[in-house]
Amino acid sequence: MFIYFWIVRLAAFFGHRKAKKLVRGQQQAMAAMQEWRHSVAHTPVLWIHVASVGEFEQVRPIIERLRSELPFRKILLTFFSPSGYEMRKDYPQVDKVLYLPFATKRNAKKWLQQLAPEMAVFVKYEFWPAYLKQLQKNNIPTYLISAIFRPRQLFFLPWGRGYRRLLHCFTHIYVQDQPSQELLQRYGIQHVSVAGDTRFDRVTEVKRSAKNLPIIEHFAQNHTRILVAGSTWPEEEQMLARYVAERENTRLILVPHELHSTHMHQLYQYFEGRYVRYTEATPMSVAMCPILLVDTMGLLSSIYRYGHVAYIGGGFGVGIHNTLEAAVYGMPVVFGPHWQKFREARGLQQAGAAISVKNYREFAAALDRAFDQQQQMGQAAADYVQSERGATNIIYNALF
Repeated sequence: MFIYFWIVRLAAFFGHRKAKKLVRGQQQAMAAMQEWRHSVAHTPVLWIHVASVGEFEQVRPIIERLRSELPFRKILLTFFSPSGYEMRKDYPQVDKVLYLPFATKRNAKKWLQQLAPEMAVFVKYEFWPAYLKQLQKNNIPTYLISAIFRPRQLFFLPWGRGYRRLLHCFTHIYVQDQPSQELLQRYGIQHVSVAGDTRFDRVTEVKRSAKNLPIIEHFAQNHTRILVAGSTWPEEEQMLARYVAERENTRLILVPHELHSTHMHQLYQYFEGRYVRYTEATPMSVAMCPILLVDTMGLLSSIYRYGHVAYIGGGFGVGIHNTLEAAVYGMPVVFGPHWQKFREARGLQQAGAAISVKNYREFAAALDRAFDQQQQMGQAAADYVQSERGATNIIYNALF
């Protein structure tokens, strides 16, 4: 932990943008929390901690139900990731959003003394030893939700016994699936229940409140092969450029993961400038152009509704992005080879709604198959999402 801390500090010193934000945010978090806690003195506080945006989306249905049914309850939301914090620092359904101070014993002790939460909720993968031990020491009910465990995780390796003890710091653990529960129980961790994944509830709510996007509607109008590529990375974008060049009847809505100027220049080269940017688009321009480049944030979950097939980015890197945002609309889903850490990716494939690919040949064949079998695969995707709903009710009723 200390090695990591100093690496981050060093990276920040040499100008690394995310590292600078992380260090600055962590340094300011303790004082900001103390000031806010003073303003709500003698009021119970629920502390919710997430790593980044993905984990936030998992706890969001619970937060919003809590805010609706118990509006006067104070909620503190903390992030580890700068990107998560920056995207949700103004989230109106909680009372305060902060970074989590670096996880030293001193910081954890001071944080909990000042915050004095009545309950702490961690989401999916967040296991900070200093904080968990202090929460247990102070007899503060602590829960882990939407968790998923695999045999190759550190907890279950021969040298992971000390780390596995951290799981006993939780009052209760709510896991996504039966294999996770069985794995924990095999190692003597009995305070565990299968609740499912709250993201299925979240994407259903997002679908109900999806934005109307007239430019996207004009682009898709009267076409039957609309490919939506979400959260893509350069290797995937090169394959997408080749695919739409070879199949002139396919129209592409491209939503890149990164929008900085260097990446925009790369995209211009990949697609040879044959696109219109969303921020510059008009109904006439999108009607004439086969590629729409979405160069703004926050629209992807609403854009999927206008497509016929979805390609989900990230699978040729560290892991795929959110497949459920597309699947909830009844769309076939295609993604790269690195999906094994994502239970929903396995579920979609088993349902016949998704295809994983390893190279361009498989990529092109999978997209062709998805367009050809759009109705069958799309219905399988929608049915799978529907069958997995309900985790929010289980967890909420247990905690509150």
